[in-house]
Amino acid sequence: MILNPLPPPASTLAPKIDHLFIAMAALTGLVAISVALLMLIFVVRYRRGSKADRRNPPSGAFWLEVGWTGIPLLAFFIIFLWSTAVFSQYYRPPHNAAPIYVLAKQWMWRIQHPNGRREINQLHVPLGYPVELVMTSQDVIHSFFVPAFRLKQDVLPGRYTYAWFKQTRTGSFTLTCTQYCGTLHYSMLGQIIVMRDADYARWLATPNQEPDIIAQGAVLFRSAGCSGCHAPGSSVHAPELRGLYGRPVPLSDGSTVPADDTYLLDSILEPEKQIVRGFAPIMPTFRGQLSQDDLDALLAYLRSAEVP
Repeated sequence: MILNPLPPPASTLAPKIDHLFIAMAALTGLVAISVALLMLIFVVRYRRGSKADRRNPPSGAFWLEVGWTGIPLLAFFIIFLWSTAVFSQYYRPPHNAAPIYVLAKQWMWRIQHPNGRREINQLHVPLGYPVELVMTSQDVIHSFFVPAFRLKQDVLPGRYTYAWFKQTRTGSFTLTCTQYCGTLHYSMLGQIIVMRDADYARWLATPNQEPDIIAQGAVLFRSAGCSGCHAPGSSVHAPELRGLYGRPVPLSDGSTVPADDTYLLDSILEPEKQIVRGFAPIMPTFRGQLSQDDLDALLAYLRSAEVP
């Protein structure tokens, strides 16, 4: 029996990560034990004063050398391919994953659902539906860790990081920060609450005081003046934003970047960092003018299909 210090797996990826970890531990343990045993045998057999025959020692053993080199190499190469496949699944969310925005700050997790519902140190999700976390930090580096899901992702200030999971059991699962983030780091705890569909629908249907996050972004898009330059028919020569998210963007220096969340965030806060080919660097910076909630709402709007 192999002891596992983590709680029982509760996501689709957790068993795959456990199996990979056990295989890596078994392989490295087997190599370490084999080397230690051979060392012990040689130390005892060929110790000073032993009756071991040291005449005419062999100068080489081709197949033995091929065996002890090739077999471990093949085993570790299999582990490499296996871990690459798991890594690819770990960082590639399904297309139907629901985006949930996570803001980490000393010392709490603030979470916003697409319908505008907000939570502090809790995240309610329905059983069996994939969830994509879009995460950023307001201050220092944090780390989003859910042991039962085998999910861990650093959360960084000034950029977005992503993680996803598909839960397989109902219940309450511990969420913690595993990156030291200040004097109250130990208290940065939360819960992932997995509910059955009917229970989640009732929870989600409770009265919400705010519009959904995309509607918030649409209002902010107009009130902050973005529509004055980027809306159709504007007299200002500015890049078109409709359908921009996910497309490659040609830059004035000849390079191309994907229009992901990081690119959009840089365009809002540091517009002169990456100039779109064919456009003048005339966009003002909004650094210090928009809160992180505002930025999350704008990005959700730009990701959606509602941009005119």
